[in-house]
Amino acid sequence: MSGVDGTDERYVVGVDYGTLSGRALVVRVSDGAELGTAVHAYRHGVIESALPEGGPALPPDWALQDPEDYRAVLRHAVPAALAAAGVAPSQVIGIGTDFTACTVLPTLADGTPLCEIPELRHRPHAWVKLWKHHAAQPHADRINALAHERREPWISRYGGKVSAEWQFAKGLQILEEDPETYRRADRFIEAADWIVWQLCGTETRNVCTAGYKGLRQDGRYPSGEYLSALDPGFADFVTKLDGPLLPLGDRAGNLSSQAAAWTGLPEGIAVAVGNVDAHVTAAAAQALNPGRLVAIMGTSTCHVLNGTHRADVPGMCGVVDGGISPGAWGYEAGQSGVGDIFGWLVTHAAPAGLDTHEQLTELAAAQPVGAHGLVALDWWNGNRSLLVNHDLSGLIVGMTLATRPQDVYRALLESTAFGTRMIIEAFVDAGVPVTDLVAAGGLTSNRLLMQIYADVTDRPLSVIGSAQGPALGSAIHAAVAAGAYPSIHEASAAMGRVREAVYRPDPDNVRAYDALYAEYRALHDHFGRGGNDVMLRLRAIRNAALDAAAAKADTILEVLG
Repeated sequence: MSGVDGTDERYVVGVDYGTLSGRALVVRVSDGAELGTAVHAYRHGVIESALPEGGPALPPDWALQDPEDYRAVLRHAVPAALAAAGVAPSQVIGIGTDFTACTVLPTLADGTPLCEIPELRHRPHAWVKLWKHHAAQPHADRINALAHERREPWISRYGGKVSAEWQFAKGLQILEEDPETYRRADRFIEAADWIVWQLCGTETRNVCTAGYKGLRQDGRYPSGEYLSALDPGFADFVTKLDGPLLPLGDRAGNLSSQAAAWTGLPEGIAVAVGNVDAHVTAAAAQALNPGRLVAIMGTSTCHVLNGTHRADVPGMCGVVDGGISPGAWGYEAGQSGVGDIFGWLVTHAAPAGLDTHEQLTELAAAQPVGAHGLVALDWWNGNRSLLVNHDLSGLIVGMTLATRPQDVYRALLESTAFGTRMIIEAFVDAGVPVTDLVAAGGLTSNRLLMQIYADVTDRPLSVIGSAQGPALGSAIHAAVAAGAYPSIHEASAAMGRVREAVYRPDPDNVRAYDALYAEYRALHDHFGRGGNDVMLRLRAIRNAALDAAAAKADTILEVLG
């Protein structure tokens, strides 16, 4: 079979780094056919309670990872995917990667992670901070307050608030809680760029994470004067971010001999510029045209869409020129918890016999809209958009002795759809059209959830035609980096896939959900916009209690030791 240029078929590999594992996918360049895939679970998963190897306990809201787990994906998943595809390595012309964001790590000038330096391995701040590391919320609050006080022009590009997840909040936390580790860090880099560095031996930065997570707007980062005003020692932070900045779809470099040995791929093939799991999925879903919002739904949800112009949208995660694809303004918003919320109920609150998603979905689907008498807030992992406050928490209103697990399950499904509707309305109110939705990610298999989203948002909902959207998107970018297509748009048209308008709004359900959404919005504004800060006070009480318990345990250990 001949490829797009009349030669023998060629292939690319996409590697998607998720929260708990990494996936490699082998894709045919001519038509995007997915021929083989393999998953490798991170040995250490998410490090939340204590560092490995008997390291110290971690405070609340920490979430770390081990960068060696990322290399292991290259050593195990890529060769396994090639074997599953039956593709000869010599036929592969490029590799592309995507990562969760903002997942960041401090390194030496040569890219060595600080947590791999023996004398720093016991220091928590030397490790990778996963996207859902939310312990930097106080630092994010200071960043936001000072930016508004100084009228910094970039703050409006992030909806008026920078998240605790973003690079600057995490960097400031390192400086103020572990100055020695901060001093030792020559670089502070997104894992999306670090893994590319490991693949080709060349340090690069991608415009996507630099813009959305690194506060880089109009060709520059926040000024040294602003950073000094936050903390005099923070004035040099931008130097730790500085590196060659490349647009999406570019070639970052060539696969090194070391990475070729890890992966089994030919040395010298194209390595695409790093990217984010959500943003790269837009190409896989053929959703690069303005107005088509992609919701990448998994443990959390990221919402991305292209626009024709720049607008300031309150509560959005960012707007970046070329942030999704060159030639368009890319918008991002998100929800910090979605699938994790449903999983919490199944794991911790559903009784035996009803403790599967399938059983709860079947029972919940039999209910008319509103029959459970509940409304919930989807803040079980904080709120990313529109409130940008990770100290907020979940809420269910309407519980009675007649409430059953399937009632709560459906209310939680609906709460995440309400959160997405809040985001859509914020975009539309700011002059950024949202014409339709495309769903991607593992949650698309839940037909009830998909129909709820169509009904709540009153928009047709399409579904990506691939179960591996980020990995396919990374493969599409690899094809562009290797020169097989002249642009991401053309590669997306040939290699991406989507099932159009699979779910359409039901008019009766739309009206019923409008009433429930009004109640959701009232609760959202009351508990999220200062009407009652009980959630923040409860979080403070919890943290104080945990800190006191940890201090008591340390005292006991000292006495025993």
